[in-house]
Parts: sequence; structure tokens; C-alpha cells
Amino acid sequence: MAVAATNPLRGILMKIASVTVFVGMQASIKLAGSGMPSGQITFYRSAFAIVPILVYLALRGELRSAFQTSNPLGHLKRGLIGVAAMGVGFYGLVLLPLPDAIAIGYAMPLLAVVFAALFLGETVRAYRWTAVFVGLVGVMIISWPKLTLFSQQGFGSTAATGALAVLLSAGLGAAAMLQVRQLVQEEKTATIVLFFSLTASLLSAVTWFFGWQVLSWEALGLMALAGFFGGLGQILLTESYRHADVSTVAPFEYTSIILGSVIAYLLFDEVPTLTTLVGAAIVVGAGIFIIYREHRLGLERRAARKAATPQG
Repeated sequence: MAVAATNPLRGILMKIASVTVFVGMQASIKLAGSGMPSGQITFYRSAFAIVPILVYLALRGELRSAFQTSNPLGHLKRGLIGVAAMGVGFYGLVLLPLPDAIAIGYAMPLLAVVFAALFLGETVRAYRWTAVFVGLVGVMIISWPKLTLFSQQGFGSTAATGALAVLLSAGLGAAAMLQVRQLVQEEKTATIVLFFSLTASLLSAVTWFFGWQVLSWEALGLMALAGFFGGLGQILLTESYRHADVSTVAPFEYTSIILGSVIAYLLFDEVPTLTTLVGAAIVVGAGIFIIYREHRLGLERRAARKAATPQG
């Protein structure tokens, strides 16, 4: 049963908290992940996330029902795509400045609009297509100075490789979003969240055979913290949508570029470049416009349904 959005301020605060925690997760991975295989990072991120998720589901009385599914293959498919997205995303995160990785990652919801039109047959009108195009131009403004390093430094350029990895992660993440949209038609949110963490842990554990790094206690603690942050962030994100409409809380996702820039400066002595700031501003503007259009279309659809309902 859906929960009415009754406390928008609480929803917004939980969304900002989830963004803060996810940025903390990324910072923890950057602090611990130098030289660590991306499969190993994905395993620790997924495995330690299970702990807060299980506690959360137990407190809500949903733990038993969360293990019940009618579509195990759908969860496996979502897990495969999600693990691939996380793996290449974490690989790029370690190679790039934190603000750049966050800003390029904003391509994911833009690509999700494109994929939904191409593969799900969803209607995308001219306004949204324009916003998607403008947003992707912003992503290219951020990425282009790094991608051009391929021609200058060859394929040894870490910045160019990192940018490509995060772009690939955004594409895979958009594909995973489509799979989730299909799963939610028949599965509960708790089941989707739990099964993804479990499948991601198992699938990424296979990369142990390709060689993992022996971690210091400090690195292990940071990876455990990253996983815990990942699980907690997912919980806070889920709860934010219980208290406010998606169109209300979604724009606050873009606070991550501010938080990421502050943390990058304090922890890694990284300062966003002008191209990153300009490109991020364009992407954020396009994303907020898409959210606004979705909100307006939602209001129009509800008004149309209400007008069509017989009164009597």
C-alpha cells in the first residue's frame, strides 16, 4: 500500500542525508581504493551494505517477506547490470577527482530517458529530448578535456580512462534503472533492495579468483564504512520517497556536487576545474527541467483522470 506524501520537509531532509552518506561512501572508497581491484571494491561495498538493510527490514517487520520473489531471473539480470555499473564506476572514481566523477555520473538519469524511449517505448516529448541533449552536452564539457588526453598521452592517461569508465557506468546504471522499473511492477521495494545487495555480493566475490589486494586494517575499515554508508544511503533514499513526491526530493540529488567539492578539497586537495563547474551547472539545469516537466505532466494526468471519473 502506498504511503501518502505528508511531510515534504522530512522527505527533503532525508534525501539530503542520503546524498551526504553516498558522497561519504565515495570518499571512503577513494581513500581506501588506490590500487584495489574494482571487483574487490564492489564486493565490500555490497557485502557490508547488507547489514543496515537487514536491520532496517527487521525493524519494519519486512525481513521475511523481503526474501519472497516471483522473478529470481529478473533480480539476477538487475544484479549483473548493477555489478557491472558499480565495478566500472568505482574504477573511474579512483582515477578521477571526486567532483568530476560525481558530475559525469549525472549522465545516468539523462541516459535513462533515452533508454526508456528506445527500449520501453515510453513517449518522450520535445521538451524532454531538448533537456536530455543539453544535459549530455554538459557531460561532454566535463569529460572532453580528459578524453582528449588519449590523443596526447595515449591509453595510459588515467584521467581519460577514468572519464570513460564513469560514462560507461552511467550507461549501465541507466540500463539497471530500466530493469528496476520493470521489477517494481511485481516486486516490493524491500525485495529489490535486498536481492540486489545479495546478488552483487555473490557476483563480485567471483573476482577473487582474478586476484585481490591484501588490505590493511585501515583500508578494510574504510571499505566496511563505504559499504555501511551505501546501505544506509539506500535506506534514507527509500524513506525520503515515503514522505514526499519524487519531483519534490529528486532535485536535491544535485547537492552532491557541492558536498563532493568540499570533501574533495578537504581530503584530497582537489579543486573543480572551470569546465567541471560549467558542465555540472548545465547538467543540473537540464536534470531539474526534466523533473519539473515530469511533475507537470503528472499533475495533468491526474487532473485528466479526475475529470474522466463519473461523479454521482
